[in-house]
Amino acid sequence: MVRDVFDEKQLSRLFGSLGIGHVRYPTAGSSSMSEAQPFYVNSPYGLVLAHNGNLTNARELREFLDKIAHRHINTDSDSELCLNILADNLQKTGKFRINHEDIFTAIRDLYQQCKGSYACVAMIAGYGIIGFRDPHGIRPLVLGRRSTYAGYDYMLASESVALEALGFTDIEDVNAGEAIIITRGKVLRRRLVEVENLAPCIFEYVYFARQDSIIDGISVYNSRLSMGEALADQVIKTLGPKLDIDVVIPVPDTSRVAALELSKKLNIDYREGFNKNRYVGRTFIMPGQHTRRKNVRRKLNAMALEFNGKNVLLVDDSIVRGTTSKEIIQMARDAGAKKVYFASCAPPIRYPNVYGIDMPTRDELVAHGRNDNQIAETIGADKVIFQDLHDLIESVRRFNPAIHTFDTSVFDGHYVTGDIDEEYLSHLEGFRNEDSKSKADTDSDCVGLHNNFVMP
Repeated sequence: MVRDVFDEKQLSRLFGSLGIGHVRYPTAGSSSMSEAQPFYVNSPYGLVLAHNGNLTNARELREFLDKIAHRHINTDSDSELCLNILADNLQKTGKFRINHEDIFTAIRDLYQQCKGSYACVAMIAGYGIIGFRDPHGIRPLVLGRRSTYAGYDYMLASESVALEALGFTDIEDVNAGEAIIITRGKVLRRRLVEVENLAPCIFEYVYFARQDSIIDGISVYNSRLSMGEALADQVIKTLGPKLDIDVVIPVPDTSRVAALELSKKLNIDYREGFNKNRYVGRTFIMPGQHTRRKNVRRKLNAMALEFNGKNVLLVDDSIVRGTTSKEIIQMARDAGAKKVYFASCAPPIRYPNVYGIDMPTRDELVAHGRNDNQIAETIGADKVIFQDLHDLIESVRRFNPAIHTFDTSVFDGHYVTGDIDEEYLSHLEGFRNEDSKSKADTDSDCVGLHNNFVMP
């Protein structure tokens, strides 16, 4: 936890009025300490960068930086590549001191070079802070300001809640293809790319973002209420109008809001059947099936009072590997449940995420190559109910109709950047499979959750 690293004593040693922080969550490269962000290069001007996302043309960028730009790369992280591309573009000016036009030009060129998803914050020593978001707006980035006796503080973060907790107001999304420069005297914003296809990641609304966040003008809380309402219709379609369900129980925490709305629409009692240990992290990104299974039991405890002798509908945000779902269903049965139905607020996840969420390989996804009945059998449910993809999209889009598309690649295999093929997926899966991760993490002591950065 950040609070365990930066206590009051540590913070008192920090000097200056600019800063960048980053919570480690490796999606490309390993989770070793050497790849912890932010990354720094001394030349030119002293640059520091933190990156949320994943570059899909990392191999080409690495070759360019090595053979043409002659920049040495120390790690396997695509974030270090992004930093060095920016540094190379700035160095082309040949200036002793740069201005905002030089920075905007460097970022505009970066947009042409870097493919994939990237929400970035960077600091130029002695100059200021910059932030920019990829042309599809896949990963979130927001800007806020806070009034002080000396003027305004400005801050960029992945989610609005990080700003609100620190008293920042006037929070706005950084637009897709937009760059922001913050100096001591002014804030400059400029759209550098004409956005053809704004496509925020829909999985932020399903699971990753905190429910009190607002992303691209959409309340995560409201979108999850809407998901629950739509999922109730899917339950009726799957199980029929005469439901043999005694109680609706959410899998805490992200599915609570949706489960509450679902139970209301179905007119079935809502109960909290699982008690959560708040000190155990997310299980779907934990290394190794054995570790994940063990931590599900540590993370949740089923209360027999709510399960014994009942037909139970469990509601979760999604089903990824199925490891967690299988353990939870078994816990419900151990607590005395007669039947266990399992409803997912998301459609079946059948494809890997290539834009910054560390999901498993296709073969490790429980829905890959299986139909609903086979998935139910695999995880031990009497029936599994998935959200319809169209309903999921509309559950989010209804709160901002200006957004016409979302990145839904994990559900339908359609990658919005248009540069993902079988060769790329096979290469990516070579890094992501369990054996590769176990080998890479043998001597690692750095574990991450959300690739979230803040910058006061």
